[in-house]
Amino acid sequence: MTTTPEPTGSSSATAHTEAPDYGVLRWLVLATFIVILNETIMINAIPRLTEEFDVTTRSAQWLTSGFLLTMAIVIPTTGWFLQRVTTRQAFGSAMAVFCAGTLLAALAPTFGVLVAARVVQAAGTAIMMPLLMTTVMTIVREQDRGRIMGNVTLAISVAPALGPTVSGGILALGSWRWLFGAVLPVAVLITWVGLRNLAVGGETNQGAIDWTSVALSAFGFGPLVFGLSQLGEGSGTGPSWLPAAMLVVGVLSLGAFVARQLRLQRDGVPLLDLRTLLHRTYALSLGLMALAFMAMLGSMILLPLYLQGVRGLSELQTGLLVMPGGLAMGLLGPQVGKIFDRVGARPLIIPGAIGMLVGLALLTQVGATTPYAMILAAHVLLMVSLAAVFTPVFSLGLGALPPPLYSHGSSLLATLQQVAGAAGTAVVIAVVSSRETGLLADGADEIAARVGGTQWGFAVGAILAVVVVVIAVIMPGRVPSSYDEEGAGLERADEPVTP
Repeated sequence: MTTTPEPTGSSSATAHTEAPDYGVLRWLVLATFIVILNETIMINAIPRLTEEFDVTTRSAQWLTSGFLLTMAIVIPTTGWFLQRVTTRQAFGSAMAVFCAGTLLAALAPTFGVLVAARVVQAAGTAIMMPLLMTTVMTIVREQDRGRIMGNVTLAISVAPALGPTVSGGILALGSWRWLFGAVLPVAVLITWVGLRNLAVGGETNQGAIDWTSVALSAFGFGPLVFGLSQLGEGSGTGPSWLPAAMLVVGVLSLGAFVARQLRLQRDGVPLLDLRTLLHRTYALSLGLMALAFMAMLGSMILLPLYLQGVRGLSELQTGLLVMPGGLAMGLLGPQVGKIFDRVGARPLIIPGAIGMLVGLALLTQVGATTPYAMILAAHVLLMVSLAAVFTPVFSLGLGALPPPLYSHGSSLLATLQQVAGAAGTAVVIAVVSSRETGLLADGADEIAARVGGTQWGFAVGAILAVVVVVIAVIMPGRVPSSYDEEGAGLERADEPVTP
């Protein structure tokens, strides 16, 4: 196998003109799939965990939100990390950390240890996503990106969709601990085989990192998502001013983070180069992906709670009901990539965004006796629509950047995707809990309160989908004009970058 190019976006144009070896992507996609599967593998187990550890649903959802939030904090540092190590070293480090967190989770004696283990898992996962995306943009020729990105979508978007199905099957056979016990040997095997097949070589350089920016991003994203999760919380669970205070801290910290990046772009090395946002196509793609992922994760955590809490289904039955949607999304990913290569993005993104809105709108109508066929159809429509959106948007957004900004663009995209997912789950659970509490106070029975909360939760996703449709309509159909052959500058003829 040929030496793997160093995945920081600094490769020459020859990486795109010569026939490259795509074999390296096979192992990166496989590893990324197994680690990202763990984003949502706990969703189906939340009702069981609330009883076993005697915690609230809001607390239990942090097993997912905390995972996503950790990724959002770690991912911006991966640009610096990937410059200092080869692809093989980055792969080995990411998988070793992930396996350590998985082992700790399987043995966790308390809920707090389980949350900490999820944080360790997420740290390893955070390295794999930018490593995969940046490697794709570095070695894959432009004419092949749609097809290859369709396979990448399997790991980045389909794996979370299949999480509840996988967990449903495992939970039907034994303890929630097997959610990690079953994943661990698979992850170890992929690590061993991947290290044997990935090239040893690769250029590295000792890049710098601004740790102040890292701290500001942590103090921004963490309190922001925590504050969102506590909206509507009863005063008996903590100070009434805490959610607002956390939101203020988060917003101020993120403002300071942005200001520091802008200064470092002039006289230093920014953690995230925000000049990526000056490329209109990329900026639109970033917004669309964040909103779509927020709606997707919010609905994914809500559906099992409804099916088990209102309809009385088991974890296995819940997993089987959502399985067709996840499988449809997985099977369509590569086909969507091929279609994108032929016809561009708009014939896929616009119908996909509309289908996403219709699917979520249908789910707002669920009740205590809604036919399962209707729920299944709405979920399949949602997953198929997301498949039509994710692959073109990934390809279009990152392809709109010049090569020197690939690593920053992939890091920013992955960071905002995870923050959006964490915020989506937090906001949906907060809305559901607030609505349930209000209905119970008005005299509704428990089932009616849960149904009312579920409807409001899906309504949040439907509102987000409306914005997704608007962005999809104004998205271009293809990547703008290509870069100069040397790829030395940061400008496009039709998208100038302002100093």
